[in-house]
Parts: sequence; structure tokens; C-alpha cells
Amino acid sequence: MHIEPGLVTGAKLVLSYATGIAAGGVALKLAVETVREQGITSFAARTLATTVLVFVFFEILPHFPVGVSEVHFILGSTLFLLFGAAPAAFGLAFGLLLQGVFFEPADIPQYGMNVTTLLVPLFAIQAIATRIISRNTAYVDLKYRQALALSTTYQAGVIAWVAFWALYGSGFAMSNLASIATFAASYALVIVIEPLADLAVLALAKSLRGVTAPGLVTPRLHNAA
Repeated sequence: MHIEPGLVTGAKLVLSYATGIAAGGVALKLAVETVREQGITSFAARTLATTVLVFVFFEILPHFPVGVSEVHFILGSTLFLLFGAAPAAFGLAFGLLLQGVFFEPADIPQYGMNVTTLLVPLFAIQAIATRIISRNTAYVDLKYRQALALSTTYQAGVIAWVAFWALYGSGFAMSNLASIATFAASYALVIVIEPLADLAVLALAKSLRGVTAPGLVTPRLHNAA
């Protein structure tokens, strides 16, 4: 996920640093809770797995520059369901950072914006999950409508943040509004595909119940809360 370089510049970048730090603070709080409940080894293993996956998602899966950003298959809800909120958050942040350092150094000034755009929607799906998924339901037993709700929440959050940064940086000119609209429309395809990806991954995880090594996935994947 990349806000186009030059879209937000100068003193306006300060806000992106502030939101990035705030998002990082929430992620750190979740990490402390996860380590306390499930141990440092499990958290580290899942964070490493999500970091590798995010890097692969960004570099290998199809991605296209559209309007003010790029259309990616981020699979944020998939990462959440498999690994939990904290490892997914750290994996998204680290994977994005690695991509910027090694392949897209021009994106480094936009890191605060990009990490905010990825993490805040993740925190939103964690909140939504507690409302729409019964404590008696393991994630592998989710229905399509639940997976769709999580994925739609994540993608809508991404679109909202991209639109915010574009408007904040470049204003309400018609050309900017058109670029935002083009980007948002392109993400409709992602909203259709990602819930299907979630269910496919969950079906595979369900078939591997009892085979997956403890600690490599979130306990909620195979067990009720």
C-alpha cells in the first residue's frame, strides 16, 4: 500500500508521523497482551510469518498503480484470522518497512501514512470481530457473511485513509477527487476476492486441525474463546 510520493509533503508530513506513532503504540499494547497470554516465542514466530507473507503479498502478488495509490491484495483480514491482531500488525509494519528499504526507498517518507493506512483498519476488524463472531465460534467455522464483513471493514478502512491523505495533501481539486474515486472503484474487486480467500484459507486450516504446531497460529483459529 503506497501513498504516491509527493502527495503529502513538507510540514504536512508531521501528521503522518503522529498517526504512525499512535498506530504503533496500539500495536505495541496488543503485543504486550499477546506475549502475556501466549508467550514471546509464539508471538515472535507469528510476527515472522506475517512479515514474510506481507512482503510476498506486496512484491509478488499482482499490484497496480491506480489514482492516488496502488491496488494490492493485502489480505489483512486473512492475517488477522490466522495469526491474531498483534502479529498481523507487526507483520504489516515490518513487511512494509522491508519493502521500502530494499525496493521502494522513495516510499520511506510516506511510511507513517502507509503504516497508519494498514494498521488502523486492522484494529477496526478486531473490534468488529468481537461483535459479529460468537465466543463459541472458532475462526475456522466462520460463515461467508462474517468473512465478508471483516474484509469489507478492512478494505473500507484502507480506502478511507487513502482518501484522507490524498485530500489532506492535495486538496479538493477535481483531478484529485477523480483519482481518489478511481482508486476506490478499483478496490471493489479486492472486496469481492478477499472474503473468498479468507474462507479458502480457513477451510485449509480446518482440515489441518491438530496438525498445525501450537503457537504458530492464533489459538482462536481452532478454538472458541
